[in-house]
Amino acid sequence: MAVAAITAGGPLFTACSSSKSTSNKGSVATGDALKKVLPAYIPSTLVAPDIPGVNGSSPGFTKLPDPLVVSVKAKPGKGSTFKAMTPIWGTVPKKDNAYYKAVDEALGATVEFDPLDGTTYQEKIGAVLASSGIPDLVTIPGWNMQGQIRNAIENRFADLGPYLSGDAVKKYPNLAAIPTGAWQMAVFGGKLRGLPNSGGVLGNAIFYRKDLVDAAGVALPKTADEIVSFGKSVTDAKNKRWAFDDLWTCIQKLYGVLPDAPHYWQLKDGKLVHKIETQEYREALAFARKLHDQKLVHPDADAGKDGDAKIRFTSGQTVMYQDGTGGWYGMVSEQSKQNPKFDMQALDYFAADGGTPLLWQDDQAGIFSFLNRNLPKEKIEELLAIADYAAAPFGSKEFQLVNYGVEGTHYHLKDGAPAFTDQGVQEAQPATLYFLAAPPPSIAHPDQPQMVKDYAGWMARQAPHLKKPMFYGMQVVEPTRYASLYTGFDDLQKDIRRGRKPVSAVEDAVSTWKKSGGEQLRAFYQDILDKNGSGA
Repeated sequence: MAVAAITAGGPLFTACSSSKSTSNKGSVATGDALKKVLPAYIPSTLVAPDIPGVNGSSPGFTKLPDPLVVSVKAKPGKGSTFKAMTPIWGTVPKKDNAYYKAVDEALGATVEFDPLDGTTYQEKIGAVLASSGIPDLVTIPGWNMQGQIRNAIENRFADLGPYLSGDAVKKYPNLAAIPTGAWQMAVFGGKLRGLPNSGGVLGNAIFYRKDLVDAAGVALPKTADEIVSFGKSVTDAKNKRWAFDDLWTCIQKLYGVLPDAPHYWQLKDGKLVHKIETQEYREALAFARKLHDQKLVHPDADAGKDGDAKIRFTSGQTVMYQDGTGGWYGMVSEQSKQNPKFDMQALDYFAADGGTPLLWQDDQAGIFSFLNRNLPKEKIEELLAIADYAAAPFGSKEFQLVNYGVEGTHYHLKDGAPAFTDQGVQEAQPATLYFLAAPPPSIAHPDQPQMVKDYAGWMARQAPHLKKPMFYGMQVVEPTRYASLYTGFDDLQKDIRRGRKPVSAVEDAVSTWKKSGGEQLRAFYQDILDKNGSGA
């Protein structure tokens, strides 16, 4: 494996491969050099999961250990004050609140967070990185790494390799427990620049209302044709119930359609073929169109009102809908108080013909925190020690404080599980310290033990079918001149799925795509492949 930084008419590209080629710009790490860049991996054994992970699936925890374990034996801070910039999707907590004070006391340092609205974070990042006043810590989601931000990451943030690479990470045991694949994504320009927020291997599911399915007395589908039959059995438009919400993302998984950039390529007869050129893409579109034509999709979903999908599902207007698996707990927790019969499950994936599914694995990190390169060595080490505290595993005193705050103030234990108080909801926003560093992904919800069993079991059943796509673990930023190549396709697939254009319209669109830059984009990726390998 190798890490390279390449400029090809656009922003920097960071990749892993086995090549020893040089790049047009930036540094290159190859083979043994990459091993020196990445931290050693030492899994945590402090708290054994109730449901172990299988083939990379996330482990499950159905209860808190009693007593909580201690993963950081001394205060990591040295009395310093650090400024941190992070995104937040929710209400910004008041400054100097009880949660911040308790965390700072435990850290032995002060971290002054400036959480900014995640929906407008892109503009804020650009402005901050272009200024001379960069905070000590900056969190940047991968989807915000646009324009020249990757250049700024290499130029404005510290190289963490001297502190974390190889066995050096053993000084920070909780950071050492972060999977290697997540650290790999944090390598920019051949150097370890970021602290990764690692994620699970599979992030989307088709959820169904088991309570409604059982009441209808119908069997779950195991082929694409059975999905149609299932839809006809449960759809009752007169009583405002439809089988499906918009399932497009997950329909693509049933047909083995390639993921989005940069993983939307496969090799056929030695040539890179884009997802929009494949038969699988066309078959998925045709199937989605069939669900529309059979009137099995909720009309509001067909109209693109995606924001109301959860309401349609919880109210029983739809029996199946797709969502990120991270939302499973929140919905079950909410509905357990409103509808005791509510039973939300995830459908096991299958190939459209009923065979073994092909599931493309997600990258293991998508959000990163960076340290200002102007910080002196002792300050970087202090922040890394704080990050080690933030990355403490579930079941530890450190995790409990970071994620729930102070017992009696921000939460109380109810049946052995933490439950937020009103003050906790307002103040204990773990997104702040959590973004500095986080433990490996787990499914840990003691207040919903059955949901944990359902989720962990589902992920374990899907994990054997996962395959890494091309350019897996690579950070690729396409030249900006290709940015508008897919605008038409986004609209076209909606028009096809919703009955406004025929599936055959794809052919003209692909032809236009090739002439408008698609062939040049193919050459761009071919060059990456030739010099750096596929990454998979």
